[in-house]
Amino acid sequence: MTSDIAVIAGAGPGLSASLARLLTKEGFRVVLAARNVAKLRPLVDETGALAVETDVADAASVANLFDAADKAGPLALVVFNASGRTRGPIAELDPEAVRHALLVGAYGGFLVGQQAARRLLSRGSGSILFTGATASVKGFSGSAGFAMPKFGLRGLAQSMARELAPKNIHVAHFIIDGAIAPPGQSDETDRRLSPDAIAEAYLTVHRQHRSAWTSELELRPWVENF
Repeated sequence: MTSDIAVIAGAGPGLSASLARLLTKEGFRVVLAARNVAKLRPLVDETGALAVETDVADAASVANLFDAADKAGPLALVVFNASGRTRGPIAELDPEAVRHALLVGAYGGFLVGQQAARRLLSRGSGSILFTGATASVKGFSGSAGFAMPKFGLRGLAQSMARELAPKNIHVAHFIIDGAIAPPGQSDETDRRLSPDAIAEAYLTVHRQHRSAWTSELELRPWVENF
């Protein structure tokens, strides 16, 4: 029997790696998308995932990613973890850096979400999960170049959720409100979010019954203020 496919866009050694390990353990075939797939080699060797070189800000590159996923099996879950950011005083921000942040963090979410929606609509089920941040709901001083793409991604997720929920596609946005612990480092004080714990939350949302779907979930360690 062919395994369901889970695509993780914007894969790296932190949350994406935890997701890849958990989803593989739970029977998914994982497809990892990143600009630099060489950095994913240890994770690919560990999980058997398929790594596809992808620029999420390029429509053709994203289409190629999903074409590769189609060949691996039926799509069931897509996680968008890519993030574009640039920080600094508004008067000093590099316009080109801000443009790139918007392309990766917001437009990239649209491209990945669109390709995912087309396939999941044909299937009649599945989940599209977007990773946000504190900046998704609060714009801090000096963070305009990060808040803009994150606010945009949240708006995309809300719109897609309202459009696709009646068609049995679960869309959810996750506000990661705090620092994620580095890979392989434990934090006995729990001041930073465990990537493994976050991954468990994503899988739980994917498996929710349609009568009680979550459209947005905030995850934060105890030290963060609301």
